[in-house]
Amino acid sequence: MPALVVGVLNVTPDSFSDGGRFPSVDDAVAAAVAMVEAGADWIDLGGESTRPGSSPVAEAEEIARVCPVIARLAPMVAGRARICVDTYKSGTAKAALAAGATVVNDVSGGLLDPELPAVAARAGAAVVLGHLRGAPADMMQNVLFGDVVREVVDELLSRIDAARAAGCTEIWADPGVGFGKHLNHNLELLRRLPELCAALAVPVMVGVSRKRFLGEITGKPPTGRAFGTAAAVTVAILGGAAAVRVHDVAEMVDVARVANAIGPANCGYMRRS
Repeated sequence: MPALVVGVLNVTPDSFSDGGRFPSVDDAVAAAVAMVEAGADWIDLGGESTRPGSSPVAEAEEIARVCPVIARLAPMVAGRARICVDTYKSGTAKAALAAGATVVNDVSGGLLDPELPAVAARAGAAVVLGHLRGAPADMMQNVLFGDVVREVVDELLSRIDAARAAGCTEIWADPGVGFGKHLNHNLELLRRLPELCAALAVPVMVGVSRKRFLGEITGKPPTGRAFGTAAAVTVAILGGAAAVRVHDVAEMVDVARVANAIGPANCGYMRRS
């Protein structure tokens, strides 16, 4: 099964690379439709920045940012793409699912709001469980790993078990590249992605797009990291990622097509299905 392309759409004023780009519902919907027409399989819509050091926003504000966009967008892309809400708040997830989303992407894997998996389960929605220690505001404090891959796997397996116990049936995992991890940790996760996929035995989504570790390697600002992103996306797909989360959809669709044609080195969840 070829890796999916998930287009990132942030309706926030402060996201690290695209904050403030879509100030109105019309702007956000138009951008999402353009991503779908360029080949995005999912649209991942976020109403709160989770970049390192970011501050949380009130649940009501997050709902007000994302739900009008979802409600307008859902009938326009029905049958062509899924809408995914990027939130760790169960109230936001519930409202977004009622508005037309069918996937919840929780960067904390259910740790910041343990009710979220049950909300997804009751709606029959898919859930993406991300790896995160702490909260976005403090995740880069005291970053300590021995074996980063083993520890991420163990912690995600615990979150997968909790989601299953809550009734979730379509569960994805995300190793949280860039979330509470330094350059060496991010590189190790990508190098050993086949091992991680095999151990988790669920589809894995990898988000590397424009992230800080690419800037540390290339010296480029977020909007100048497309080629670095392309290299990391290729590695992720060849390592077994079932989906890649990206900002530059049209370009990364081509990257994904080539990487998919070459074929993943290993994808654990497919082996065990």
